[in-house]
Amino acid sequence: MQKYENVTIFDHPLIRHKVAILRDKNTGMKEFRELVEEITTLMVFEAFKDVPTKTVMVETPLETTEQTMVADNAVTIVPILRAGLGMVNGVHTLFPTARVGHIGLYRDEETLEPHEYYCKLPDGIENSVVILLDPMLATGGSAVGAIDLLKKRGCKNIRLMNIIGVPQGVETVHKAHPDVKIYVSTLDRQLNDVGYILPGLGDAGDRLFGTK
Repeated sequence: MQKYENVTIFDHPLIRHKVAILRDKNTGMKEFRELVEEITTLMVFEAFKDVPTKTVMVETPLETTEQTMVADNAVTIVPILRAGLGMVNGVHTLFPTARVGHIGLYRDEETLEPHEYYCKLPDGIENSVVILLDPMLATGGSAVGAIDLLKKRGCKNIRLMNIIGVPQGVETVHKAHPDVKIYVSTLDRQLNDVGYILPGLGDAGDRLFGTK
């Protein structure tokens, strides 16, 4: 895959370790959900290294000192339903006050194109850093559709975070929205003929919520 300035593919032993367990078909729902949250938290350190901050004065037991804190309402989390919900707590671990919007898209089984069925976003989202969450970046259609919706609401600082992706999905999103920063923990080989990632981990939503 061609290297892009706004695309970060993680290569960290802790993430590789957790992804290996995540892929295993014998990993149960509880452990799968915990791993998704843990991997997300590890990725957040890199994805938010330039999050907007403010200067505050803090009184220590010895003196008053100038310190830096994350600005109020600087971050908004937007999971793509439903699998993206599994990543929300991973972000909230570090940004517990971040507001949450939701975008619902379903994929046409024949064309693989996304269709919107739900969109609820916090007021003022256009002034914050928006972190769009979806465990899988396959064809890229859902991500492009969700980013389109966010930009229609005036969002200018959008970041896409995925646990497993493929070159096709990354390139599709980058081509449609080159200004959006993409963070993928692991890049897999390819899609199969029905749009699933190989080797992948199966259907992330089903494994998160115990459905088939």
